[in-house]
Amino acid sequence: MENNDNKLISKKKPAYPITDELLKYLTRHGRTIKIPIYYDDLLRFQGSVSVFDKNGNDTLWVSVYYSEFETEEINLSLKKVYSILHSDGSDTIFPYLNIDNIDFCTFGNSKPFRIKVRNILNDNYLYLYIKKADASRIYGLELEDLLSPNHINFLVRKNTLIEEHISGIPGDDFIINHLDNCSHRDKMEIAKEFVKFNERCFVRLLGDMRSYNYVMVLTHDFDRIQYRIRALDFDQQSYEGNAKVYKPQFLKENNKLVEMTSQLLQQTSIDQYIGEERSLLAKRATSMKKRLKGLMSCMKNDTISSPEKVKQLKMDLFELTGDVKFKKARNMGEVVQSALDFVIRNYKSENPYILS
Repeated sequence: MENNDNKLISKKKPAYPITDELLKYLTRHGRTIKIPIYYDDLLRFQGSVSVFDKNGNDTLWVSVYYSEFETEEINLSLKKVYSILHSDGSDTIFPYLNIDNIDFCTFGNSKPFRIKVRNILNDNYLYLYIKKADASRIYGLELEDLLSPNHINFLVRKNTLIEEHISGIPGDDFIINHLDNCSHRDKMEIAKEFVKFNERCFVRLLGDMRSYNYVMVLTHDFDRIQYRIRALDFDQQSYEGNAKVYKPQFLKENNKLVEMTSQLLQQTSIDQYIGEERSLLAKRATSMKKRLKGLMSCMKNDTISSPEKVKQLKMDLFELTGDVKFKKARNMGEVVQSALDFVIRNYKSENPYILS
């Protein structure tokens, strides 16, 4: 694998509104629901204090607080949101829930609120996130749910997006504090997963997978630890014009993983894992054909990037693949559709066991 530190990612991506067609799609598939609180309601905090990590470093999150009158109302509404997202929406569990913290992120495009909800009976807790809705991110979330091995749970209501927490070790933390302590076997597994993650992002055009935008998920099997890289940030779904932005290997924050992968895996193994991941993507796309078709119809009728970026990306991909469908694409939705069609077509043509 190769890397390059000079790929440019837009410092500020505009938020794109949810179209009527996309809203109908989300409603049809149970992604929209009435909620008792909106993103803008949480912006009415009275003050805040900085949140530091265990080493005393500023996390760039702040813990916010509200007036006494609003605190009670907001906490009750957030318990309702939790019940809708994780249960049947009833209020029977409210007495057992406590809103421990409401944190606000001071950087990034989505400016999310992070809500810590604790069960007072056993002290178990989890997080949920409330963000300003952005069509790009919603397409990214939905494509992740349909095409990756990961399930994504989210809800939309007008300008508000609610997401469940994705558990794992932040990628930058893992690279700095854990990677060097991994065994040779574990590093081989991580290298394999990085190749697959790299290809998965590229095919579905999810950009900006710098190390702090994904997590490493460890699963203990009976004779080993399995590693999976999961995307956290979906704001850069099909927005940038430079094709290399969609490959994590070209982002300097991932250099250590790239170097390790190049040292441990032969090119034949890398090609094998790329082929495996493309086959899995093709299988998922085929099995979810009807729903994916509905999503892509929304995306092809939507605007989620500039004409200049669309032109650059489609020509980059045309030069890479020679597939004229990229050259004919008129918007980002058609570019993504062309990428999926390319992978599915090659999978079917190269697999003699597939029945057409």
